[in-house]
Parts: sequence; C-alpha cells; structure tokens
Amino acid sequence: MAGRRVNVNVGVLGHIDSGKTALARALSTTASTAAFDKQPQSRERGITLDLGFSCFCVPLPERLRSALPVAASEARSEPAEPQLQVTLVDCPGHASLIRTIIGGAQIIDLMMLVIDVTKGMQTQSAECLVIGQIACQKLLVVLNKIDLLAEGKRQAAIDKMTKKMQKTLENTKFRGAPIIPVAAKPGGPEAPETEAPQGISELIELLKSQISIPTRDPSGPFLMSVDHCFSIKGQGTVMTGTILSGSVHLSDSVEIPALKVVKKVKSMQMFHMPITSAMQGDRLGLCVTQFDPKSLERGLVCAPESLHTIHAAIVSVEKIPYFRGALQTKAKFHITVGHETVMGRLMFFSPTPENFSHEPVLDSFDFSHEYLFQEQFLCKDLVPTDGSEANQQAGQTTEGQCPQQQWALVEFEKAVTCPRLCLLIGSRLDADIHANTCRLAFHGTLLHGLEDKHYAESSLPKLKVYKLKHKQGLVERVMDDYSVIGRSLFKKETNIQLFVGLKVHLSTGEQGVIDSAFGQSGKFKVHIPGGLSPESRKMLAPGVKKRGRGGRGEATKEEEGVERPEPAQPVTLSLTFKRYVFDTQKRMIQSP
Repeated sequence: MAGRRVNVNVGVLGHIDSGKTALARALSTTASTAAFDKQPQSRERGITLDLGFSCFCVPLPERLRSALPVAASEARSEPAEPQLQVTLVDCPGHASLIRTIIGGAQIIDLMMLVIDVTKGMQTQSAECLVIGQIACQKLLVVLNKIDLLAEGKRQAAIDKMTKKMQKTLENTKFRGAPIIPVAAKPGGPEAPETEAPQGISELIELLKSQISIPTRDPSGPFLMSVDHCFSIKGQGTVMTGTILSGSVHLSDSVEIPALKVVKKVKSMQMFHMPITSAMQGDRLGLCVTQFDPKSLERGLVCAPESLHTIHAAIVSVEKIPYFRGALQTKAKFHITVGHETVMGRLMFFSPTPENFSHEPVLDSFDFSHEYLFQEQFLCKDLVPTDGSEANQQAGQTTEGQCPQQQWALVEFEKAVTCPRLCLLIGSRLDADIHANTCRLAFHGTLLHGLEDKHYAESSLPKLKVYKLKHKQGLVERVMDDYSVIGRSLFKKETNIQLFVGLKVHLSTGEQGVIDSAFGQSGKFKVHIPGGLSPESRKMLAPGVKKRGRGGRGEATKEEEGVERPEPAQPVTLSLTFKRYVFDTQKRMIQSP
C-alpha cells in the first residue's frame, strides 16, 4: 500500500494466443515500461516473450475498507477515497517460456486463467492451472474471444465451454471458481481500435468481488524480485519488480546479492508516480546510480547482507500428481527459484517409518532427527517395487501408507541466491513441448540452504539419513551348544572382519553375534551367548551328528570340501543394520 492505495497483484496466464496481452491492455489504465509486448522481439514474433506489467485503479470496495490499517484510514493529509490498485502480471504463454511463467506466478495474489473459447483447455492452459494451484489461493477463468462464435449459437457455445471448465476445475482447489466470457479485442489483433471490448466492465466488477486484501508486513528484511532492468539517461539505472517482504525508503542502501554490490536508492516510482516508500506486495521501480543494467536482467535485490548464496538445500517436497512417472533419487531436474532456473540433482528421504503419520513441519528442518533414505519419492500410486531395503522397510512397516511429509536434498549445478522458506518448483523442461504431458514434477519449500561450497564435507555429515540394510543367510551346521556355522550371507570376496561383532537373529528365536570368518568361501562362525535351545538343537540335529574330521572349531581344507547334510528344517540367519549415507567412515549401526 502506498498513499491510501492498496495494491493487489493479479496474474494473467494461459496458452499462447489466448489473448492475454489484449485482455491486460483492455483492463489497464496505466502501463509500465515493460507492458503489452513493448520488446522489439515480442512485436516481431507477435507473442509475449517476457513478463508485462500494467494496472488499473478503482475505489476500494466497501467490504475491504475495514481491512485498512486504522492509521491510514484516519490520516487527514491523504485523499478521503481509498483506491484499489490492481497490478496485472501478463505472463507469456509459449511452452518454452515456462521458467518466466513460474517466476511471474510467485508474485501474484489472484490468477486469471485466460481460455480461448473456441479451443478450450490446451497444454499450457493445463500447466498454468498446475502452477496456479501451487502459487495462488484464488482463481477466476476468463473465456476470451467470444466474438469469434457465431452470434446465433454464441450463448450455447459459452454455456458448453463453461460446463467443460467447471468439470476441469472439479478436482482442483479452485472448484467452483467463477467463469466469465469476454472479447478483449473483437476482430483480432488487426481490427481497428474503434471496436470496443466486450465484458470488460463485468470482469472488473467480478475482480472487485473476488479480491481480498492480502496480509502485508512492512517489517522484516527488504526483499524484491526484479524482472526488468534498464537505464534512463541522466537518472541512473531502474530496477522494476515486486516487493516480496519488508519495506524500502528513499536513500536506503540495497544489495544486489548475486553481484555482491550495494547501492543507495536515489528515487522510486509506482507506475510513473513518485513515492518515498513501498512495502511487501507493491510493484516498484527503484532507481540507483553507477550500475550497469546489463549485469542484472532479473534476480533479487535485498537489504544488505540479508540473503546468501547457496550450493545445495534441504527442501520439503510434494509431487505434482499430473506428472507421469516416478521421482527418482539421483535424477536431475530443472529447479526454479524465483526468476532463476538451474539444474539440480535430488536425493529423497522420509521420516523413519514409526513417524510417517507425524504432521508436516513447513518452517524448519531438524538435524537432530534420523531420516530414512528413499530410492524414489513415495506416493500412493507408486508403491515401492524396486526391492530396495529402505523402500521395502517403509512399505512393510506402514502397510503401503505414505509419509505425511518427505524431503529432498537438492544439489545445484550452479549456486543460487534465494531466501529461506521460498517456493521451489522442479520440472523436466527438456521434455517434448508438443507432447500432451505435464512437465512440472514437484514443488516444495526451501527449509535450509547450504552456503559452504564444500558442504559435502562440512554440512552433510550432520544430516542423519540412513539406508536400512537387511541380509539373510542360512545356518549350515552346529559346532557346539554355543556356536553355529553360517553361509549365504556374504559373498566369497567380502571382508567378513568388517561385520564381526554385529548381531544376527536365528529364525528359531536365538540371538547371536558374528564371531569370525570360517574358511575362504564366505562362511562365518556365530557365537550364541544364551546357547541353543533343545528345540533348535533338534532342528539342527543332522548337522551335529555328522561333524567333520578336523579339530573342533577349526576349518580345514578337507572340511571345507566335505558334503554335509542340511539340517532337518532350514534355519535362517538375519542381519539388519543401518548405514548413514553421509558417514565418511561407512559404519554399520545396529539398535541396542
């Protein structure tokens, strides 16, 4: 809010050629320097290539006035009539510009999904709807180009498309969202300007009824998402963007963290109006001096030293249900944070099985807890089938249930600068843009950033993610009442000395300890402190009766080659232990 003006950001999203820019132009009374495809490349190609910003103002609806701060309502020096400023964020619709769309969606309070009424939902309409579900709380659908419908059948066609859209929204959080027909530019782009748009006043009334004043907090460190940067002769360099948190005033020092540059604010404007301060949610042009605009196309500006550059992050993750296939550990995805998109490799992990039902914690990460490694993100439609011990354990323990919360360690190929708790979206942008598939794979909240370039040595050992290992072998024979020989637990080349002292469980109920290797073929000796029960000795009787000719407890070459009868009933040996993924010593840990 600036001078009794309440700002709300409304995103204009949809498939290419659905008429988004024409709609933004029809609604707007004031355009920014980057509105309505002013870029030469945009005009040349006839499509939106970047975010465009414009606005219109209306008297603040009566129902919203009670939400104004009392001090602002009572200030005598300000106009009596508070204004609602609706900032329109015109996003590109082309599939290859999805990075820009995601960046734009993260700064909006309400989304207008623009649909070409003659075509209905298209691939990018669907992707925009997915982004809206992640980034927005409110949606309204605009059925554009109704002038292209035959006049006699127009209303029937509008009603039919309205029903289709209602059905599409049924399984989303936008179920029941309002749908309105318009013709933003009757006759198309080449039509004369004398053709008046249809349904625009009704759309403005609908917007006024749907908009609510978002919670804006001027406190906290200043952070602004910059989407355009350009120079003005004799003035300096202007960075335009949306304030994500905090507030800024004339003469404040601000930092461009990606470049480690600090500058003083010379002047500020909001849609060509000079202002002295701005706060969270405001659209702002911020002028500094002696700064090359080419060095920052888009990015972040913040209070000095309030943001850090990170090389990896721990993220709370949710899979996007429309993405086909599994999210695999070690897979690479395009990771979008704000206006920045970089490649990142993921490792998924979950709570320990007994904590699967715990409520999600979305504002912090606890390094003191233990976590279970996952070969893939666990979800109900992808029950683990790869046989990995960790996933088997999770599946068995929870009987197919999925944890309430899952995380990923994201390792960025290129360092990124972003605030904690920011939105992060993972996608497969290398997928075929003509295929009718969702490229957006997951979204999440960045809980903890790893700033040290050598985080693998300095930070990851503190992350207690373990793999649960489970091995099974057989008791070959009994040596005496307190010792058995086991086999089939290790390979011939395994260094059994590493496993000495680990506990094993016999299927007959006894617990033993691996004592030593036995010969050279992967067999081993197990000491049973409590001794074998009479029932166990009976089951293993054949092995007791036909003892080898070598000395008791010694494995001779002759003994190794002797064929021995198996016990009457097979008795299995189970070895279970945890190995922490980031333990440099690769220790094997067992529960007490």
